[in-house]
Amino acid sequence: MVLQAEKSAFLLVDVQERLLPAMAEGEAVVGRAAILLQAAATLGVPVLASEQYPQGLGPTVPALTALLPAGATMAKLHFSCAADPAIARRLKDLARPQVVLAGIEAHVCVLQTALGLLAQGYAPFVVADATSSRAASNKDAGLARMRAAGIGIVTTEMAVFEWLGQAGTPAFKTLSKLIR
Repeated sequence: MVLQAEKSAFLLVDVQERLLPAMAEGEAVVGRAAILLQAAATLGVPVLASEQYPQGLGPTVPALTALLPAGATMAKLHFSCAADPAIARRLKDLARPQVVLAGIEAHVCVLQTALGLLAQGYAPFVVADATSSRAASNKDAGLARMRAAGIGIVTTEMAVFEWLGQAGTPAFKTLSKLIR
């Protein structure tokens, strides 16, 4: 299944100030998530961001907060965004069957969110290079489990260019500069 901007929502999972320093390649995740947020804004893909227990783990990192639309961020206690009633309601209201996920940790909150969304009838896609865990082995295990469950595993470039669909547009010119 090909990602389509008009059918997608983007969900940034728990890229928070006190959690990020413990992640493998955390800064790379932030950079790729920033590209995805800019692509979503350019192409009209709705964005939500979750924060796991922000009182303890802090807010979303400033570099990404600056790119989030007003009102996009939602606190949660469930590991799965799909199990959080407020986030689930917001996703349902968007009426977008594809949900693109990036964030941390791949083997906990991203995994449980993707599996939950799949069970609810969504087509989840996890952006592997914009996702991390503290240990690379946990990330790998999480991605393998998601792939085995039928969840799409993509890269930042795959998501951006599938959302774009074609070259030669103003959006292509803007977004291709982010990839270089």
